[in-house]
Amino acid sequence: MKEKNGCRNLVLVLGDQLTTGISSLRRADPARDRVLMVEVTEEATYVRHHKKKIAFLFSAMRHFAEELRDKGWAVDYVKLDAADNTGSFQGEVARACARLAPKRLLVTEPGEWRVLEDMRGWQQALGLSVELLTDTRFFCSLPEFRAWAGVRKQLRMEHFYREMRKKTGLLMDGGKPAGGKWNYDADNRKPARPDLFMPEPRRFAPDRITKEVLKLVEDRFPDHPGALGPFWFAVTRADAEAALGHFLETALADFGTYQDAMLRGEKFLFHSVLSVYLNAGLLDPMDLCRKVETAYREGQVPINAAEGYIRQILGWREYVRGVYWLKMPSYGDGNVFRASAPLPGFYWTGRTGMRCLSETVGQTLEEAYAHHIQRLMITGNFALLAGVDPREVHEWYLAVYADAYEWVELPNTLGMSQFADGGLLASKPYMSSGNYIDRMSDYCATCAYDVRTKTGEGACPFNALYWHFLDRNTDVLQGNPRLAQPYASWRRMEAGRKQSYLETASEFLKRLRSGAEV
Repeated sequence: MKEKNGCRNLVLVLGDQLTTGISSLRRADPARDRVLMVEVTEEATYVRHHKKKIAFLFSAMRHFAEELRDKGWAVDYVKLDAADNTGSFQGEVARACARLAPKRLLVTEPGEWRVLEDMRGWQQALGLSVELLTDTRFFCSLPEFRAWAGVRKQLRMEHFYREMRKKTGLLMDGGKPAGGKWNYDADNRKPARPDLFMPEPRRFAPDRITKEVLKLVEDRFPDHPGALGPFWFAVTRADAEAALGHFLETALADFGTYQDAMLRGEKFLFHSVLSVYLNAGLLDPMDLCRKVETAYREGQVPINAAEGYIRQILGWREYVRGVYWLKMPSYGDGNVFRASAPLPGFYWTGRTGMRCLSETVGQTLEEAYAHHIQRLMITGNFALLAGVDPREVHEWYLAVYADAYEWVELPNTLGMSQFADGGLLASKPYMSSGNYIDRMSDYCATCAYDVRTKTGEGACPFNALYWHFLDRNTDVLQGNPRLAQPYASWRRMEAGRKQSYLETASEFLKRLRSGAEV
């Protein structure tokens, strides 16, 4: 029976905690406690989130509220356009407390530092006991990661990943890695041919709830980036599970081999697009990894595919979360190269003669999705070489991708993509000239610039920007052992050729920063 004078516990469930296994719900009792879920303007607008991202989260939240009600929970759900909506988490919790008089507030720790800092002040502000619970959805707890990091001079994902393999037993044969190697990344760098059969992610038609959300987002956020349609994301646990099954059946076998490839008009290739559901709580990481492992054990997919996919979740996803919470809040201020240029306008429009960028940004605006090599070696690579302020790059990634939450996006952007942390997370900057893009994609064949031309009129901008970046950041990078070869090449280069690279890059950057179309 519910207590007569309100509820015992008020359980706040956030938009990326959409699972009945979340620690706050596991501590609560449907017969005595009440769930609060809120759509608030503050969270939708602290960066200009992609319309499709907002729609996905609001629809998934509304569907999860229905799932909880079906399981016997009493749920107070505050829609964005509710008449008295205060627009903030704290404001809505205060209103609910005044209405329900709970004895205590339960909430699982959020995935963003700024929200956690806000929550830490709620007990005093609300005059209510607030219990912040550990998020148990991850393989590695934060104290465990701190202990691992505390005994190491350098933090390297590969070492952490091997520990996680041993801990979980995933892809382990006794004490040894399945197949005899820990990492099959060397087998996962093949460019894709346009005549390959390309599977599509499982698509889902909007139902009544989603259609209502789509109209709400179009009405309330008309100036936010991106297209709302076609909207095909799963917004329920059942549909997310169906999307996972579809990926295992149609795409996983070739995921490893072609995971770094890029093709015009092929937005997904063999990628799963499951990170959208995983990061919101609709999929469980252990269940996902076990199903991938089972596909390998049953002979349905090769080891390079299974290992490559599991490494993304068990290794990289857990590693960047650990780094985020280990180093925040100062981590977000990293800027080792003192980069200060504004983010180019074409990141919001896709209008540029550089085919690789127009394809990647265009796809991002259409789908709120691009795969990891498009993010790292196209949009991230260009921003790094062009000296863009890493904070602006971070805010762009956080805004435009449906799977982006700060705990996972910030280290990926500032650490791996922009190397703004000076090498804490990655051992070298991930940058390249146009040669890498030409090798791994077919973008260059229809570009306004010529990838084979190194300097001067019509040259691929990446070619000169690569050397310009190395030259202007010699003081930071010359001691990096993984850059010894390019710096040796730069030192040996004939003076006139060096000057041509630097002048070509400087002229391009001048046009870029003037706002001219490039």
